[in-house]
Amino acid sequence: MKADERNRSTGPNMGDLLRLVDTIHHEKNIEREVIFQGIEAALISAAKKRFGDEQLISVNIDRKTGHIDASHNGVALTPAEIAERIGAQTAKQVMIQKIREAECDHIYNEYYDQIGQIIVGTVHRVEFGGRKGKGDDAGRSPGLVIVKLPNVEAVLPAAEQIRGQTWRPGDRIRATVAEVKKQGTRVKVTLSRTRPVFITRLFEREIPEVADGVIEVKNVARKPGVRSKVAVECSDPRVDSVGACVGVGGNRIKNIVNELGGERIDIVVWSDDVEEMIRSSLSPAEVEEIILCDMLGRAIVLVTEENLSLAIGRGGQNVHLASKLCGLDIEIMTQEELQSQLDRTVAAFCTIPGVTPELADLLVGEGFTTYDDLSVIEPEDLMRMGGLTEEEVEEIVEEADRRSMEEERERKRQTEE
Repeated sequence: MKADERNRSTGPNMGDLLRLVDTIHHEKNIEREVIFQGIEAALISAAKKRFGDEQLISVNIDRKTGHIDASHNGVALTPAEIAERIGAQTAKQVMIQKIREAECDHIYNEYYDQIGQIIVGTVHRVEFGGRKGKGDDAGRSPGLVIVKLPNVEAVLPAAEQIRGQTWRPGDRIRATVAEVKKQGTRVKVTLSRTRPVFITRLFEREIPEVADGVIEVKNVARKPGVRSKVAVECSDPRVDSVGACVGVGGNRIKNIVNELGGERIDIVVWSDDVEEMIRSSLSPAEVEEIILCDMLGRAIVLVTEENLSLAIGRGGQNVHLASKLCGLDIEIMTQEELQSQLDRTVAAFCTIPGVTPELADLLVGEGFTTYDDLSVIEPEDLMRMGGLTEEEVEEIVEEADRRSMEEERERKRQTEE
């Protein structure tokens, strides 16, 4: 037997190498080129462990034949020498590590690109939290849900679950990808069913006009499992945006509500006019007047006594969600409440050295109604409004801050009592 034949017979099997690459490609869904590069890197790493890090090692694999060309300091290594000098076990260990890293990168990139998108999986395991009394699962607080995806197990934390919904192994579950992190050679995928984007994606799936771009979901304000407000805008004046989202007999919105465990959804028409947007967001309550306080990003909304509780909503839900939807701090009052508060505020501001009645009137007219508001005013604005010096403004702001902190301490004391 000739020497080169002996070398081929004792060296790596090229057919086995190609079969290995194909197997990993199909099972792990990793590109062949990435696998070849991983094997080359593994052989180089293993060779450096054998010859030394300072040595010049070159390894190239023919992508079609699987033939390995390797050299050490410019001297070619035969297949037999590759197996003998590098060490098959060392090369195998490094190769496995490189392939795991490549698989990790592939999974990370796959799911990172899906952040904010809906993904469908199967509940694999449910880890319940602490007990809420006697009983079995029904008496335990929601815990971590392990969700099986095509090539990774994701986690749905309790904080990202809708209140009142329970899951069992084998259940089909939909959620958005919230976060993707690498942890060594593993990838941690965190899911969410509570974030506003989940509703946006459900609208895209259930409402063709949203999927086609005729209707756009402009903003979502949400209290998961309880109530959400969704602002939509339509590019086609012939289409009723709210009606299209609700569907015939409410079938479209019902599908979304069922997915969310009965969460109530209010659909409002988006408007670039701030006052009009506020009115729509507070629906079904009727608004009498809106006072915009641009300096504070606040809006004081006046309603009748009959509409007060409706505008605020149970537990403040309606006004809270409307504030988030509009991007403003909305405060609901009646005319009488506003006048009373303004009188008290003007009187209180006038007790601050340097604040005249005229300046106090200007401040409340801009929406500054508390010491805390005044403590965060821009010094330039206060200088302009009152014709004050920088030193005078600094004294006013410091005094307002001191009084605000005193009020906060008093509130805490009363709460503790």
